[in-house]
Amino acid sequence: MDNGNAGAGTLGWAGTGRMGYALVTRLLEHGFDVAVYNRTRSKAEPLTEVGSCTVVDMPADLADREIVFTMGAGDEDFRELVLGQRGLLSREVRPRIIVDSTTVSAEVSAEVRTEAARRGTDLLAAPVSGNPRVVEAGKLTYVVSGPEDAYAEVSPYLEVLGAGATYVGEGELARLAKICHNLLLGVVAQSLAEITVLAEKGGMRREALFDFLNKSVMGSMFTGYKTPAYVNLDLHATFTPILLRKDFDLGFKAARELDVPIPVAAATLQTVQALIGAGYREEDFATLLELQARLSDLELVSENAPVTDGLGTPAAHAAE
Repeated sequence: MDNGNAGAGTLGWAGTGRMGYALVTRLLEHGFDVAVYNRTRSKAEPLTEVGSCTVVDMPADLADREIVFTMGAGDEDFRELVLGQRGLLSREVRPRIIVDSTTVSAEVSAEVRTEAARRGTDLLAAPVSGNPRVVEAGKLTYVVSGPEDAYAEVSPYLEVLGAGATYVGEGELARLAKICHNLLLGVVAQSLAEITVLAEKGGMRREALFDFLNKSVMGSMFTGYKTPAYVNLDLHATFTPILLRKDFDLGFKAARELDVPIPVAAATLQTVQALIGAGYREEDFATLLELQARLSDLELVSENAPVTDGLGTPAAHAAE
């Protein structure tokens, strides 16, 4: 179906928060021309200094781009970006492929997918695993579902944006994969908080514990890049407790629909709820460590240890 698309390879991006900004930067640094929309335009403007970037005033202004990536805050944000009065599909000329990395419900994704297909646009659900530092290190990963031919066309861009992608099939399977991922994320973060406090109350330095963990079979990219947070209390936000709770809610909805018990996740959800109730809302979800310490009568202080996140030297400090 011909929907009046622009020439091959033209890219648009809607949503340049912390993650979106880092990902657009990678595309620009690799020489791609990208048109960008962000609700707060001023936050996207610095991208024009990175490479060939045009900042537009509304999502509809990206409609002449053949492939448009979207990264919003949730269900309503995603729906508005695509189907709103000023959305990507609001004009006669429309993108041929939309690649969405918003964490949304399968129901809303399916609704948008159906409407996009009716207008001649393919939707790829493409959630990501990582944070801006992971993006900078080139280690971000995607899980993707949707039309396989659209995935084949988009996959070269995904290779530029990170360490590659996993295609899991048609429809909304990638949405479920991301929810499963974030349930595990919360459970592992809380487990790390518990064992860290246990080790410290027993007389061990957090630096030593994480050095051991990261060298062991239990070490992972996650334990590595969270080491500065748990050892030196570097708790600048990468993912907030509010966002984690939202994803847990989506996970429990899926579990109810599929009749799958998830008792460990249920216990973690109550701890995340307690974290939010204690006032931790916009900090990093690694503040689970601070809550665990308070419940254990342990006063945390930064160890100011020379630890790294295992992702290489940040570009901003490469010359230092």
